[in-house]
Amino acid sequence: MRLLLISNSTNPGEEYLSYPKENIREFLGEKAKNAIFIPYAAVTFSYEEYEKKVNDRFAEIGHHVTSIHRFINPVEAIEHADAIVVGGGNTWQLVKMLQEKKLMKVIKRKVKQGTPYIGWSAGSNIACPTLRTTNDMPIVEPEKFKTLKLVPFQINPHYLDAHPENHGGETREMRIQEFVEINKNTYVVGLREGTMLLLEDHELTLIGNRNARIFKYGETPKELSNEDDFSFLLT
Repeated sequence: MRLLLISNSTNPGEEYLSYPKENIREFLGEKAKNAIFIPYAAVTFSYEEYEKKVNDRFAEIGHHVTSIHRFINPVEAIEHADAIVVGGGNTWQLVKMLQEKKLMKVIKRKVKQGTPYIGWSAGSNIACPTLRTTNDMPIVEPEKFKTLKLVPFQINPHYLDAHPENHGGETREMRIQEFVEINKNTYVVGLREGTMLLLEDHELTLIGNRNARIFKYGETPKELSNEDDFSFLLT
């Protein structure tokens, strides 16, 4: 499998998909591909707007996407895709739409066969076994929490260390510790903004200048950098 799992689409003060675009170019290669874009995580803007936002940036790296909503038969569109790109937004909405359109199994099969997969935020969430480490509000109710399980660990995108002053609620770390307390055999990767995970040739690496925070039941959370080997997460 070849996966590029990106924490966030946009860093503060930058244009949409500006910081990861060169990584996307390298991942997809120089040759233009029949890339299918899945915009289902969008809630407050249209699929057409989302497709244009992505294409405005992809054009700068010699690539183009076609949104899956333009196809009469979305399953067939995935079956003929050279690459699959899944945008961020609300993970619950994304999962519900993929389930309703019977796309989970065909996407998983295609990616397992070697079709490159790029996701950011919600698109990275669904590469995991479930959506249960998303940060998003459950604005809809999907059929089930299970997602693509392209990797055996969970990702928490947009991972934050901050605990705002005068805020009495739980930190992100506390929420993830609740998850690993119940799900004792599952690693969770706190993927900070500006970073991404690359899976290629059975090797998992971190791209970016910020560490990832790794959570596991019974273990002290640890910080790993882009110089560390993340492949232990695949076992």
